[in-house]
Amino acid sequence: MPSPPPDWVQALKPADPQGSHLLQEERAQSNVAVDKLGELLHTKDFLDRQDKILSILKSEKVFDKSDNHTLGRTERIQRSLAKAKRLHQLAEQNRWSDAEFHTANDLLSEPTPYGLHATMFLVTLREQGTPEQHKLFYEPAQNYKILGCYAQTELGHGSNVRGLETTATWNPEDKTFTIHSPTLTASKWWIGSLGRTANHAVVMAQLYIKGKNYGPHPFVVQIRDMETHQPLENVYVGDIGPKFGYNTMDNGFLLFNKVKIPHVNMLARFCRVDQATSEYQRPASPSLVYGTMTWVRSNIVLQAGGVLARGVTIATRYCAVRRQFQDRDAKSHEGENQVLNYKMVQIRLLPLLASMYALHFTGRGMQRLYEENQTRMKAASEPGQDKRGAGPEQLRAGADLLADLHATSCGLKALASTTAGEGLEVCRRACGGHGYSSFSGIGPWYSDYLPTLTWEGDNYMLTQQVARYLLKSARAVLAGKGTGNDTSQILQTYLSRRDKGASFDILGNDADIVAAFAWRTAHMTFEALKHRDVEKRSWNSLLVDFWRLSTAHSQYLAVKNFYEAVNSKEVASAVDGATTEVLQKLFRLYALHTLEREASEFFSSSAVTVRQIGLARENAVMKLLDEIRPHAVRLVDAWKIPDWQLDSSLGKYDGDVYPDLFRRASQNPVNDLVFDPYPWNSAVLKNSPPKSKL
Repeated sequence: MPSPPPDWVQALKPADPQGSHLLQEERAQSNVAVDKLGELLHTKDFLDRQDKILSILKSEKVFDKSDNHTLGRTERIQRSLAKAKRLHQLAEQNRWSDAEFHTANDLLSEPTPYGLHATMFLVTLREQGTPEQHKLFYEPAQNYKILGCYAQTELGHGSNVRGLETTATWNPEDKTFTIHSPTLTASKWWIGSLGRTANHAVVMAQLYIKGKNYGPHPFVVQIRDMETHQPLENVYVGDIGPKFGYNTMDNGFLLFNKVKIPHVNMLARFCRVDQATSEYQRPASPSLVYGTMTWVRSNIVLQAGGVLARGVTIATRYCAVRRQFQDRDAKSHEGENQVLNYKMVQIRLLPLLASMYALHFTGRGMQRLYEENQTRMKAASEPGQDKRGAGPEQLRAGADLLADLHATSCGLKALASTTAGEGLEVCRRACGGHGYSSFSGIGPWYSDYLPTLTWEGDNYMLTQQVARYLLKSARAVLAGKGTGNDTSQILQTYLSRRDKGASFDILGNDADIVAAFAWRTAHMTFEALKHRDVEKRSWNSLLVDFWRLSTAHSQYLAVKNFYEAVNSKEVASAVDGATTEVLQKLFRLYALHTLEREASEFFSSSAVTVRQIGLARENAVMKLLDEIRPHAVRLVDAWKIPDWQLDSSLGKYDGDVYPDLFRRASQNPVNDLVFDPYPWNSAVLKNSPPKSKL
């Protein structure tokens, strides 16, 4: 650790006004009920749990964050494993529930080498294993006696699971499967927890029986020795190296050279190979297989609001503290203006502030839809109930909730994660030059979040699933076979009114804003259907149209969920009228700012007029910026993100930005190095480099 600054430096203070005073003024000018709003967003139980877990983590030296931004990858990943181990120990010592353990992980705010074991590996074993396999694999994995990962993605194949090259060939003579990587591109790649941590993997491989390919199936494969932790014979495994972010996770590669595994290692809750006959037996209810991925996407939508909230919290607080230049129309004696007062900053930050609330309430709606779907699917899988077909994309449009949920989860995952990922970069840039420092807390968070835009389905590829569903729904409606679900209703409403026109009052009626978004989606759906079915255009030629259609539909869902949330009894009973009014203004800002950015589609669908678009831009949005501006700091405070979790100099709750930024800079271990700067000396340093504290 470098020597502390001299006393005269430590005695210096930032020029007035102090950041703490500025944030006090910001909070004083707003009547938003921060605590009640926080409880509405997260529940009191969650906030109490967060406080309890936070006090435990802050007292443990292993979780110290002071070196997070200055260590190299090798040191960081080792420390991250130490943190993961301690979290597991604390969970056992304190008998944490799953909710408490997840809260601790969220507060830690870095991926650990246990990450994929605790999520995809355990979830897959639980959801797709038989009772026998639960005892053999799931129970030891729960106790961390087996450490695993989920090995699906390959060097040559990502989202296209059907194209995976790894094979699993059934051997009837000794009742085994042979797992094999026939090509270099069959190498499993990007697999979290695989590089150095896992000793087992759930491997997705093409099942071959008697030369016939039955498609990708999950197999449990041991990859490392349980004592030495060295790779087993004919297994080649390792870490794929440094990434743009996510560098505390050991994403790995994996190749097999004809590795045999027992029959019981094929996860067989839904599909199995009969040992005696070598016959492939299909699942009783194949659609249950899709539950895990839909659950993951539902969570991504909800989490996107929280991800964006961290960036918006940092940027909003900092822009309220940072003062730059003087307002051109200000009186001459006035000092520099708070950055948050500039309209160019407000138009970038405040719609993102609205977006994080929109994504949160939309994520909640997604989870309710998922839970309803799971209830229906379990009921339908009982004896005597209707059985489903092979998968979501093959279901009859509107036949049940699964198709709607699958399309919704795909579209909203794409919209939510893109909004959060791109929004974090907007937040970083709104912080000016200091936003580029790792100490801002935005850059590292942004780089760790970015993989979400491509994992669990690349955001561009996923939009095809949404378009496919909407086209099938439109065909069903035209054939008089529409159902009562929301998608069918908006398509039927459009057909019944399109000759009369829309006439939505988007500036005076919030419900009409939602209706305008629904109209735009329906119009674009029937236009795409015309291109596909009447003009017989190729699927590939329509991919850009499908992406726009999916985005439009997902924006409609977000606007609809946000509208229903802010006008719900739950909100009315949880917060006072003044806070509810601010939430309704956030809804209007999110919806009208989105409408203005997508103006051409709203106009071409006749959902709105050119005059309405102009008024939305010139009057409504700009007026809403003025009305929301006084409440901005309190609206981010309501997310209750602790300073320890933010790990940001710029986003500190107390506003003491500059002392903290200077403190971190002065403690930077690079300042321990004494350079030899002269080009004629071969030595780089005049002293020995500091040793790692590991």
